[in-house]
Amino acid sequence: MPVTIASWNINSIRPRLHHVEQFDADRAPDVLCLQETKVMNDQFPSAALNKLGYEHLAINGQKSYHGVAILSRLPFASVSQRDFCGKGDARHIEVTIDTDAGPIRIHNFYVPAGGDEPNPAINDKFQHKLDFLDEMKAWLTGEETAAASILVGDLNIAPHENDVWSHKQLIKVVSHTPVEVDALAAVQTAGPWQDVVRNHIPVEHKLFSWWSYRSPNWQKSNKGRRLDHIWATNAIADKVNHVEVYHPARSWEKPSDHAPVIARLDVSPL
Repeated sequence: MPVTIASWNINSIRPRLHHVEQFDADRAPDVLCLQETKVMNDQFPSAALNKLGYEHLAINGQKSYHGVAILSRLPFASVSQRDFCGKGDARHIEVTIDTDAGPIRIHNFYVPAGGDEPNPAINDKFQHKLDFLDEMKAWLTGEETAAASILVGDLNIAPHENDVWSHKQLIKVVSHTPVEVDALAAVQTAGPWQDVVRNHIPVEHKLFSWWSYRSPNWQKSNKGRRLDHIWATNAIADKVNHVEVYHPARSWEKPSDHAPVIARLDVSPL
């Protein structure tokens, strides 16, 4: 049986728990990585998720802000988390699962959005974003990425021209500026990591995973950005045989502004 991994910025887990249930009923990923859970660990809806079959939970929570979690039907061989930039924000968690192809490490990230002004001299949030990416680049290389690893999450950057609805109109807008695109490319090169979504859906095709709440008819306007990513190291990238952006979730009642992104790996759990 293949292993499926999904990544989703849920934009608050408790009011959207029914959306997780709805997504699970349709796609039932083996591993579901959530960002922006916005809840402390002791208030995470663990019991409800256990009932769905996610018996293994790795949670790094924070009140009202940020928060990441990995829900899994498969047991964890290890769980850890890293505090980036020394801020105490809950923006990373990682687990290892055992498969017939060997252990696979799964990193779940929520990269800072960066505020509104793409100038670190006047915007501390943008500087924080760049510092966060620099720390990712310095850490996720060498021995850390020599083995089979998957990196998923809301990286808050749309790197390619066809990852945004209008390259010309968004090139000076945070999430698509050249300095951010270059910083993310440096993280990817340092690994090295492969963008497995774009391995399967070439950059010639428009592809989005986020649509603003400001667009009342997101499907008609389709002014989206691809902020949510799945990467893989060279040791496991060729095992990814299918990817998908799950658009239906964006149309549910009071949805997250992000849609889940799914990857299927040609490996079997042990």
